[in-house]
Amino acid sequence: MDLKARIKRIDKDLPLPVYETDGSVGFDIIARETTQVPSKEIKLIPGNIIVEVPKGYMLMVASRSSTPKKKGLTPPHGLGIIDHDYCGEQDEIKIQVYNFTNDSVIVERGEKIAQGVFIKIDKLSWEEVDSMSENSRGGFGSTDKLN
Repeated sequence: MDLKARIKRIDKDLPLPVYETDGSVGFDIIARETTQVPSKEIKLIPGNIIVEVPKGYMLMVASRSSTPKKKGLTPPHGLGIIDHDYCGEQDEIKIQVYNFTNDSVIVERGEKIAQGVFIKIDKLSWEEVDSMSENSRGGFGSTDKLN
């Protein structure tokens, strides 16, 4: 099945995102403009694209595995979620990064700064109940007890 997503580049001098290998599940998102990220601060880096995510999918925006080590940047919220209806003319994907280093970091225009992955989703309805399973597992390390 050849599912397509509509995409608009803000700056057409920069390339469309590509899947770098046949095995890649994510495509790289590049910075539209050079951005300085001061030490211990959060900045938004324009990603140069507006994407109309197909119905039944979400677009997850995550850090590239090399970004924290190479740049000292990480998403402060873990990852971003792009909804199907976030695709208007002003809805450029922006990459939120936190600089955890003691120095200012420069992200250059055209630099790969994040990756996008389409994920199939379902919307569920709620079935409200008065009680849940009696077997509470706990949390925050509760599976450590299983080994």
